Amino acid sequence: MIEEIKNMSREELLKLVQVYAKNWLAHDGCWFLAAEDKYDLEKAIELDTLSWQRFAAAEAKRIMHEFDIPVNGGLKALEKAFNYRLYAAINKQQTEWLDNNTLIFRMIECRVQKARDRKGLLHFPCKSVGIVEFSTFAKTIDARIRTEVISCPPDPVKEFYCGWKFTIEK
Repeated sequence: MIEEIKNMSREELLKLVQVYAKNWLAHDGCWFLAAEDKYDLEKAIELDTLSWQRFAAAEAKRIMHEFDIPVNGGLKALEKAFNYRLYAAINKQQTEWLDNNTLIFRMIECRVQKARDRKGLLHFPCKSVGIVEFSTFAKTIDARIRTEVISCPPDPVKEFYCGWKFTIEK
């Protein structure tokens, strides 16, 4: 690690995390637009889905390793892991427990969709990609977790951009 990073204050490190997360998301968007330009929207979404399936598993495994989240740790482990995703640094998200076996996750503010809102564009139809991404992330944390979409664009946006329901068998 370079000396400049080692000597940063807490505030500077937090700012750096946000910069890294924004850069990662910008790269994801640039990659997607390049795929869409070369092929078409349908093919770009197909490739994006494959990419997110791989990334979600890798991200979950890395988070579990670095933050001592146990394999098959259930919904509590999933809730904890959500806080360490790159998204968590730049999007506003929330979790809610319906009961001991049901966790709801909502993306209250989504940087991608808010940017599209500002530009007057339709929301990016991320539902098919999100299903694979969130399911893969959850199953990597604990293979017993089942994922259901509550709402995600192209569904109409209400008080949150996307919502996911996670359940686990007793």
